[in-house]
Amino acid sequence: MKIKDPITASERNYSIVKEKKVQVSQYYGEDIFSTKIMMERLPKDVFKRVTEIVNEGRKFDSDTANSVAHAIKEWAIEKGATHYCHWFQPMTGSTAEKHDSFIEFTDSGDVIERFTGKQLIQGEPDASSFPSGGLRSTFEARGYTAWDPTSPAFIIRNGLGTTLCIPTIFISYTGEALDKKTPLLRSISAINKSAINMLRLLGNRESNKVFATLGPEQEYFLIDQDYYYKRQDLVLSGRTILGAAPPKGQQLEDQYFGSIKERILSFMHDVEEDLYKLGIPAKTRHNEVAPSQFEIAPIFEEANLAADHNQLVMDTLKRVAATHRLRLLLHEKPFAGINGSGKHVNWSLADDLGNNLLNPGKTPHDNIQFLVFLMATIKAVNTHADILRASVASAGNDHRLGANEAPPAIISVFLGEQLTEILENIEKGKVTKANDNAIIDLGISKLPVLSKDSTDRNRTSPFAFTGNKFEFRAVGSSQSISFPATVLNTIVAESLDILADKIRAKGGNVSQAALDVIKEEIKANKAILYMGDNYVKEWEIEAERRGLPNKKTSCKALKDLKTDKALRLFDRYGVLTPEELKSRYHVRLEKLIKDIDIEAVTLSNMVQNQIIPAAVSYQKTVAQSIKAVIEVMGDAKELKPQKELLKTVVGLISDTQKLVGDLEAKLAKAKAIRDEEKKAEYFSVDIRKLMADIREKADTLEHYVDNECWPIPQYWEMLFIS
Repeated sequence: MKIKDPITASERNYSIVKEKKVQVSQYYGEDIFSTKIMMERLPKDVFKRVTEIVNEGRKFDSDTANSVAHAIKEWAIEKGATHYCHWFQPMTGSTAEKHDSFIEFTDSGDVIERFTGKQLIQGEPDASSFPSGGLRSTFEARGYTAWDPTSPAFIIRNGLGTTLCIPTIFISYTGEALDKKTPLLRSISAINKSAINMLRLLGNRESNKVFATLGPEQEYFLIDQDYYYKRQDLVLSGRTILGAAPPKGQQLEDQYFGSIKERILSFMHDVEEDLYKLGIPAKTRHNEVAPSQFEIAPIFEEANLAADHNQLVMDTLKRVAATHRLRLLLHEKPFAGINGSGKHVNWSLADDLGNNLLNPGKTPHDNIQFLVFLMATIKAVNTHADILRASVASAGNDHRLGANEAPPAIISVFLGEQLTEILENIEKGKVTKANDNAIIDLGISKLPVLSKDSTDRNRTSPFAFTGNKFEFRAVGSSQSISFPATVLNTIVAESLDILADKIRAKGGNVSQAALDVIKEEIKANKAILYMGDNYVKEWEIEAERRGLPNKKTSCKALKDLKTDKALRLFDRYGVLTPEELKSRYHVRLEKLIKDIDIEAVTLSNMVQNQIIPAAVSYQKTVAQSIKAVIEVMGDAKELKPQKELLKTVVGLISDTQKLVGDLEAKLAKAKAIRDEEKKAEYFSVDIRKLMADIREKADTLEHYVDNECWPIPQYWEMLFIS
């Protein structure tokens, strides 16, 4: 097999020097309709009305909407836009858009560009082919998109097209949420209400708004485009279903934080330039642990904006990769035997004064507040570890979670030595008074100085406190961060309300009551706290003893989305109705089945059409060679190793062919299973086990068959791009 050599710098049109603005600050945010742009283009009274409407969550009146629409249209046309779209996030996990041009005809037949407030505020895309999980019938095609003014409109350039994109929610004709943004916005409202309620109880009268902040660290792989298109499994499923491990993988640990190769750095530069124009604060870039694996991380943002931006990051990475003749892989486990990719979502709470509520303060009162919000988060994770696990369940993540490179399917919380000691001292009664001296003795007063470096990090923990935030490490690299964030916001809102009720019930001094409640909650929720290595078998045994859930497969984990506990929780906080939550269970389960089905059929095709023919050809070559030697030398004893080789290859081909036949039989059986849950279990267990058996045989054949005859690019070729 001949693969074209990777492109060189001279082939990349670098000789065409584009005029670039060197300083990022000169072009940062130039492709978003920001508050600054709005203020410049709208009359002062209209801008004031817009600000009030957005801040108070009110509906736009037609005059204000028309003024904003006209300003956005004029700005977009100046940017070269010819079309606009409502940009939304259906339950597929990706984004969707339907483009309409600005043109309209006048009565005289002339063409003009027009964009009205009605077009800005609401769209009506065909919703029939988007997953709904039973919320509506397939023939009920009508769905609505509605403008989300809290996330700015932006310009996307792709090839020759320039489009104005308006972030929107997506709902059905009868009002149910068909997307990922709507529940997130509802959860943001829920956490704001509960957090403000707690702050008021603790005596905070200054903060008027609390919101979740997110900082998703996006991991990804890059491979040469020529290799990608020669692998059916990568094209169809996003991961290598076949492939023997190369002699060198990540064992030398020479990739992590190493110098970035020219081709990759050029790609990263172009990605960041596009992201900066969109106002996306990409801060960090580096090589990751596995060969050909990389990471990009942003500065923290408000949750809704961060979720929108992460979708744009993934889209931009894919689009720019193609211009460099690279292919981006976001699958959680694209290559066996080396690390997969996650998306560590850093979550915290902040108020409108710029205070991080998970950051210790300078006074005893501030630190009581810190402990309350810290304890509320711990309690939330302990109470709803099952829902949190379900939020990251997917076919891809099943390969990664617990694979000694990512946290296991057991959800636990890591606090670090200092905070763990503080909580232990509170539980033991070493601190009984919420006054200045007690707080100083407790050691919390030292935390502001040490908050970012007060403890070592635990990369094996799925939910780790890292100074002034929690890092949810179990999220998969290809996943939307919206639903995990929605879950976190909702479960913490509930915990804050429970703690507030308990503090009120204590009566007396609020700070003292809060400290007493914290002491009780530490004892009640200590099972979720774990300081050790989450990878070891002993932790799995210990976690079972503690009663922590351990749902290793997504088909089991997803069931926790439809428990009475989950249904009541999301309904009570107005985040998802029981019907909406159940629909998400069915959508996720259906996707799980389809993902594994596609992989299984692809594996069968590749083995039947590529691997076995190549192996048979090699078998024939060896057999003919042995026969030729026998004709000249007779059946000499020196031929014994060659005969053993032939016997091994013949056996592997036979075993592989039989297993593929078994797989096709099981796939036929799976199609006959009508019960969705039983089908998911069958695919997740029976079919995946058989796929692993086939892979083992095929990968062993790869070690025997002549490289020139092997029909698909091998790991050693793909993972070390230049």
